Amino acid sequence: MQSKINLHGVLIADVVASSSTADLRSRLNEKLRMASIAQLDEQLIRLPYAITAGDEFQVVSARLERIPKLILDLRRRLLPFRLRIGIGIGMIDGQIRPPVNRIAGEAFENARKAIVRIKAQRKYPTLTLLHSNKESFDRVANLIYGLHDTLMRRTTAKQWETIAVYLIKNRVDLTAKALKIDRSTASRNLRRGFFWQMEETVLVMEEFIRESFSDCT
Repeated sequence: MQSKINLHGVLIADVVASSSTADLRSRLNEKLRMASIAQLDEQLIRLPYAITAGDEFQVVSARLERIPKLILDLRRRLLPFRLRIGIGIGMIDGQIRPPVNRIAGEAFENARKAIVRIKAQRKYPTLTLLHSNKESFDRVANLIYGLHDTLMRRTTAKQWETIAVYLIKNRVDLTAKALKIDRSTASRNLRRGFFWQMEETVLVMEEFIRESFSDCT
C-alpha cells in the first residue's frame, strides 16, 4: 500500500484563450513570481512555479488537503487570466527540489492526464479536473468541481475583483472600504459572483481529500 507521506498533489495549468492575450509571457511570469512568494509563505506549495511551455505552468502542492485552497488562491492571484487547472495525485520520483519542471513521477503523469481531459471535454466544459488512482474519489471530486465551475463561469470581472479583495480582507465592510463601494454592493457582488459556493467547495473538498486518502498510512 502507498504511504500517505509519499502521495503528492501536482498542479498543471494553462491560460484560456492565451493566443489573444498581449504580452502574455512576461505578465504570466510576474504573476507567478508573486504567487510563488506568497504561497510558499502560506504553505500552499512546495516549490516556486515553473512555466514549462508557452502559457503552461506547474507546481507541487504543500499537502494534499491544501489543494482546494491552492486552486482558489491561484485563480484569484492570476486575474484577469482565466485558467484551466489539472491536478494529479500520486507518487513523485526522487527529491522534491527546484526547478519543478525537472521532477517526474506518477503525480505529474496524472496531472497531465487531467489537463488533457479538460481540453477534450465537450459534454459540460469544466476548468478544473483531478486525476488519482482512486476512481471513486475522482468521480465525486470532478462532479463537485464540474458544478462549481459551471457557476464560476458566470462570475463577472467586477465580481472577481470583489472576491479577490475579500480573500485578503476577510470582511465585507473592509472589502467595501478597499474598493470604495458601499457594503451592500460588496455583499451583492460576493453573492452574485457565487463566492460563498466557492468557499464551501474549498471546505468540503479539503475534508473529502482527507477522508479519501486517510487509509494511505
